[in-house]
Amino acid sequence: MKNLKSKIKKDMYPWKIESQAQIGNLKRVKPFNDDMIPKGAVGFVYMMNYKAKDGVMYSYIGKKNFYSKRKKKFGKKALAAMTDKRAKKYETVVKLDYENYFSSNKELKQAYKDGKMIYRTILKICLSKASLTYEETKAQFEHEVLERDYYLNGNILGRFYKGKI
Repeated sequence: MKNLKSKIKKDMYPWKIESQAQIGNLKRVKPFNDDMIPKGAVGFVYMMNYKAKDGVMYSYIGKKNFYSKRKKKFGKKALAAMTDKRAKKYETVVKLDYENYFSSNKELKQAYKDGKMIYRTILKICLSKASLTYEETKAQFEHEVLERDYYLNGNILGRFYKGKI
């Protein structure tokens, strides 16, 4: 059942990526898939958009890692088979988890729950954690997310807040 829900989410709300080619002022977007992830890529900067009942298109700019590391404890048999008592008692599992991601923003999560169409666009793929944070911050300042009302971002880096600038 969970795989069916994931497939429906993936088909209904596909990730798109901005390509370098432009038509006038408009950037082209094309469907994004796992094969397009460069080797060594850490994550991406994204923009999510949805249209509210009042007809306004709201946007949010954020970042997302391609992979997440989770600690998984060994089972009883594996623990009993261990000879070195000082060895770690867990393994690290790396998962690809960006496909079902719908932002940390409360309004976007609610829009998703309400069945609104959410457009998910990858702005930039980054190869290090530092460049990921830099590119997210750069995109937020370039799009003036704190000055414009139709952006849902409340702060940048937890230092600059909407309404306090």
